[in-house]
Amino acid sequence: MLIIGIAGGTGSGKTTVVRKIIERLPKDEVVVLPQDSYYKDNSQISLEERQKINFDHPDAIEFDLLIDHIRQLKQNNSIEQPVYSYLTCTRAEETITILPCDVVIVEGILILGNEKLRELMDLKVFVDAEADDRLARVIQRDIEERGRTVDKVLKRYGETVKPMHLQFIEPTKRYADLIVPQGGNNHIAINILSNFIERNLSCLN
Repeated sequence: MLIIGIAGGTGSGKTTVVRKIIERLPKDEVVVLPQDSYYKDNSQISLEERQKINFDHPDAIEFDLLIDHIRQLKQNNSIEQPVYSYLTCTRAEETITILPCDVVIVEGILILGNEKLRELMDLKVFVDAEADDRLARVIQRDIEERGRTVDKVLKRYGETVKPMHLQFIEPTKRYADLIVPQGGNNHIAINILSNFIERNLSCLN
C-alpha cells in the first residue's frame, strides 16, 4: 500500500491536484482520506460556540482517529470514515465505508504538521500558491459551499486563516518531498506524481 500525503494552504489547489491524479488511476486502486472528515465532533456545544471554532488549528482535528484508520487500512481492514458538516459543525450519524486500496491519499492543510501521521506516508507533497490566489478561491468556495457572506469570509481569513497558515501550515513545507507551485495548473508536477504512483503500483502488483 502506498500512502501519499498532500498538504498546502486553504485554497492552494490541493483538491484539484488530488482529482487530477485520481483521473489517471484505475478507480479501484485509490482512495482519499480528507482531513476535513476528521474534524472533532462538536455536537456537545451550542451552534453559536461551534461557529467560533478555529478550523485551521491542529487542535480541531482528531489526528488519533485518522492515524488509526490509516493503520487499519494498511492491515487490510475496512474503516468507517466520518462525515463532517460545515453547516452544523458536527459529525453526521452516517459514515462512509472505506475499503483497503493500493493507494491511499491523505489530503488536508495540517497533515504534514503531525509527526506520527508523517511517518506513515511514503510521499509527502506540499501544494503551494500565492496568498492572493488562495484568498480568491476561499471566498468563492465558502460562499458557494458553506453559506458564508463575503464579509464573514474576509473576517475569518484575517482572524484565523492567515495567521494559522503562517504559524502551522507554511512551516510544514520543509517536510515535503515534493513542492507543487501553482496547484492544479502545474501539469508537470502532476505528471511526476502520477508517474511515481504508477511505478510503485507496478511494484506492488
